[in-house]
Amino acid sequence: MALGQRLQLKLQQKLSPQQIQLMKLLQIPTANLETRIKEELEENPALEWEPGDADERNSPADEFSDTSDEPETDIVSDIYNDIDVSDYLQDGEDEIPDYRLHAGGSSTDLEDKPFQDASPVSFYESLLDQIHWLELNETEQQVAEQLIGSLDEDGYLRRDLQAIVDDLAFRQNLYVDASLVGTVLTRVQELEPPGIAARDLQECLLLQLKRAEQDGKEKTLERRILEDHFEEFTRKNYDKLQRDLGLNDAELRHALQQITRLNPKPGGLTEGTEQQNYVIPDFFVINNQGRLDLTLNSRNAPELRVSQEYRDMLKHYDAGPKKNRSEKEAVLFIKQKIDSAKWFIDAIQQRQHTLTLVMQQILRHQESFFLTGDETELRPMILKDIAARTNLDISTISRVANSKFVQTEFGTYRLKFFFSEAVQTQSGEEASTREVKKILADLIENEDKKLPLSDDQLTETLTQRGYNIARRTVAKYREQLSIPVARLRKEI
Repeated sequence: MALGQRLQLKLQQKLSPQQIQLMKLLQIPTANLETRIKEELEENPALEWEPGDADERNSPADEFSDTSDEPETDIVSDIYNDIDVSDYLQDGEDEIPDYRLHAGGSSTDLEDKPFQDASPVSFYESLLDQIHWLELNETEQQVAEQLIGSLDEDGYLRRDLQAIVDDLAFRQNLYVDASLVGTVLTRVQELEPPGIAARDLQECLLLQLKRAEQDGKEKTLERRILEDHFEEFTRKNYDKLQRDLGLNDAELRHALQQITRLNPKPGGLTEGTEQQNYVIPDFFVINNQGRLDLTLNSRNAPELRVSQEYRDMLKHYDAGPKKNRSEKEAVLFIKQKIDSAKWFIDAIQQRQHTLTLVMQQILRHQESFFLTGDETELRPMILKDIAARTNLDISTISRVANSKFVQTEFGTYRLKFFFSEAVQTQSGEEASTREVKKILADLIENEDKKLPLSDDQLTETLTQRGYNIARRTVAKYREQLSIPVARLRKEI
């Protein structure tokens, strides 16, 4: 068999370590930036951070000013102008600079991760601690621990009992049948908070009602509704409920009020089950008598510099006599640390410049909203629009929009809030989908709750106001606003 050779030409684009580092820093929200800087300070002794005067670093940006032509200061250029270290490069050509080790890793840390409030006892730990009060034998306790570990964050058990049996057999070498698992599940459902380990909403609400009832008490009206008329309850078919149960409006209203007081997500009652987001604005927009002033959060502009001690060390080695190998290695180490510090400082400065540039163009495009706070004043705007204005890549705009916040006199908004598609009006103009959603939400908020507006009626009303929108689009917008259909919005 003959072996063949062929020549293949490939064109491949790769990001430099500096570009990767910049993308990571650009994605980091303000709340995480300080932690990232501290990590770099710990790893690189040639980098120093002097907080300085926060007021000076938090000065407002010029109104709609374009900083794309501003020169970037080269913090360490004087070192390389004064010192020739070319003699020491030959022995260290194969060494990997420090910055390459930091920038060449996985890109998973580009995700916008929320902050979690520390809690002394987690949701699952709280339930495991309560198992000891159930007086279970060793096998039953293992089953109970498996059941608790299978709960979702909202406290429900959505796995089939046979799947729990299989998990116990494969993972713990414990062979039990589904009836035992069901028996232990009944005991686990006695734990706090009430409704825990339910398999569906109906069981969750019933567990809470039964816990609240006194022993021997006649079945309450609320239990009758949930056990025998749950479908009518979820569909808000109140007329049929009244006919089947022989209730007047006051009796039905009281029963529904008792049911709606129950918690549909018992897992949410325990501290530590949900992550809490702490929003720290990246920008501040102030309306100064009709003039919008943009300010970058001072945490985004730390005063970083190359250590003077490392500068002096490099000058000392250069001015000294002929170097031996150990001294050359020391110089290489110093230079790598200075390089790493310089690139990190440049990346931080580029981050500031990019954030400001993007926010300035958003501010320019949505000026009416920032002056009035009226969502109907929002203009259609997509990532491509801002990318064209800033000469930046769409992916860069996306990173900024998804993880940054701006504080205004009307509230704090994620930058992503200001982006929306366009809807054609009858007059031929373009309106923002955000504007349409705001009008839709207002219509539903002000509707007669006894006769809520159907999607057809909402479509007709929007058409009368000049918005050419199909019924299916209205339904999509309503779902995006987490607003149920008319039948589920009905009240008695």
